[in-house]
Amino acid sequence: MKLISPLLILIATLLFSCSEKKPVDRMTDEELHSYSDELAHKYIITDGHVDLPYRLRMKNFRLEREYMGIPVSTTDGDFDYERAKKGGLDAPFMSIYIPAEYQKQPDSGKALADSLINMVITIATEIPDKFALANSVSEVEENFKAGKISLPMGMENGTPIGNDISNVQYFHDRGIRYITLTHGKDNQICDSSYDSTRTWNGLSPFGEQVVKEMNRVGIMVDISHVSDSTFYDVIKITKTPVIASHSSCRAFTPDFQRNMNDDMIKRLGENGGVIQINFGSSFLDSAARAGNVINRGKLRAILEEKGLTLTDSLAKPVIEQFRKDNPSLFADVEMVANHIDHVVKLAGIDHVGIGSDFDGVGDSLPTGLKDVSQYPNLIYVLLKRGYSEDDIAKICHKNVWRVWNQVEQASKGS
Repeated sequence: MKLISPLLILIATLLFSCSEKKPVDRMTDEELHSYSDELAHKYIITDGHVDLPYRLRMKNFRLEREYMGIPVSTTDGDFDYERAKKGGLDAPFMSIYIPAEYQKQPDSGKALADSLINMVITIATEIPDKFALANSVSEVEENFKAGKISLPMGMENGTPIGNDISNVQYFHDRGIRYITLTHGKDNQICDSSYDSTRTWNGLSPFGEQVVKEMNRVGIMVDISHVSDSTFYDVIKITKTPVIASHSSCRAFTPDFQRNMNDDMIKRLGENGGVIQINFGSSFLDSAARAGNVINRGKLRAILEEKGLTLTDSLAKPVIEQFRKDNPSLFADVEMVANHIDHVVKLAGIDHVGIGSDFDGVGDSLPTGLKDVSQYPNLIYVLLKRGYSEDDIAKICHKNVWRVWNQVEQASKGS
């Protein structure tokens, strides 16, 4: 029997050790940042809510075929192709946002929804080397392999459904893969967290039909923006897991009903759903929220004293000086990680994701997460807190993929 040479053992040991990635707790800060960036590009990152379409509408959207303008490369807003690629963002859900004021119009905002959907389709068809539509997990994965950014769509506010249940199928056929049941006001479907009217004390009778029809056709039910009673009604009725596409934890913002309380997060986990953490500072930190509310009140008082409004041209230098003297208060990337920690503690690692609300929360984004190029900063913080690579993958996309697939499969069996 031949003995193995000590030299061969040494060589084998060195080769094995070189092939293993250094443990996170032994990485330098530079190595950890590099690893975070590597993971951001290794795994698909989906973001539950990016308000690009409405931002472009407000900017009078026009597509520049030479790709020199929006949404490929721009300093406007929080999203463009170049910054998304830098940050590893692969599947931002384009928000088809319908303001509550459209509830008063005869078509309930259906025309606006169609125009915003058409805008997303135009971006994908006119810039096919960079963007692609995606109506399923498999389509996103195909686009990812091809190096393209997918543009799945979610409709923020179910108002455009009107009182016609067939519109649920209509919007599914147009590419909508989640519907946020309401927005800032109670609508025909349910009550809003922002509205104290409590028209239905939860879901309306028609809203119950809407949830069941969304289950049937394969649209994810999004409970962001809804009242607490609406959430519990949805949980009783839905046959599939639900999402909160851009919400955070009320434990950090006790007076902010828009966020989810601990019991709701636990029930969401029991349902198999996912809460995708909103990056807006007011969603993350009650101190920042309170301070900014006080500052806004002071600014209004100064303008009123001068006989001005926020939109008056003469108000611009007053506003600029006030903001210089009273800078906005921001949460930071660590606070976003705190919300993720909280969800994991309550419901488990399988029930949390990312729902930034980029282009939807103005200048209130946290330090370290100011636009779509900065997702690696969040991964860096999570790695430092002990999250594994598999945990990161779940937060980035696997949790949402599970729900999306389950909703799709349930519709095929209905």
